[in-house]
Amino acid sequence: MSASSTPGHSRLTKAYKLSIAGVATLGAAALAFSVVPAETGTQKDETVAAAPVAWTQAIQQNLGAQHAVADQKAKDAAKAQAEAQAKKDREAEAASRSAARTPVFANNLDGWIKEALFIMKREGIPGTYAGIHRNIMRESSGNPRAINLWDINAQNGIPSKGLLQVIQPTFNAYHVKGTKFDLYDPVANIVAACNYAADRYGSMDNVNSAY
Repeated sequence: MSASSTPGHSRLTKAYKLSIAGVATLGAAALAFSVVPAETGTQKDETVAAAPVAWTQAIQQNLGAQHAVADQKAKDAAKAQAEAQAKKDREAEAASRSAARTPVFANNLDGWIKEALFIMKREGIPGTYAGIHRNIMRESSGNPRAINLWDINAQNGIPSKGLLQVIQPTFNAYHVKGTKFDLYDPVANIVAACNYAADRYGSMDNVNSAY
């Protein structure tokens, strides 16, 4: 007895082919496939198409990732902006406090000495109002443009100048940052002279003659 006449069996007359096509959507692979039965003889091919379902999930995942990146960038930008504004606010507050702590000094001998003392205190340079005033009156009589054209320094080409009669090399060596780099400037002259006197005599208060 042949296999085709065996009860419970039937001869397979169709051959099935499986074709797979890759479809890329938003960076995710979506697969589309179809089962195509090929009929022998004169019978027509029958095609059954099956739609993929994984591509929708891939799209959703891709969009979710894009939204997460965009949200993080927005948060980072907002944080950076807030930090920059906070820094500006701190700097403005510090400048305001500094301005409030700095007194306004008169543009005269009394004001020059007081401003010099204010700077000297900040820089740790010793000296008192009385000691500075006494030496100024002896050296220049309070004239910030005073210049000595007859002593040994003048003969050597470096005359003493200003309120406390300082020569240029001494001023250069003992100039204090925050004051003008000008030998004739009254405050800069006082502070540099007191800085020099502190180094050599301990304080301008200890100077009672030419120094």
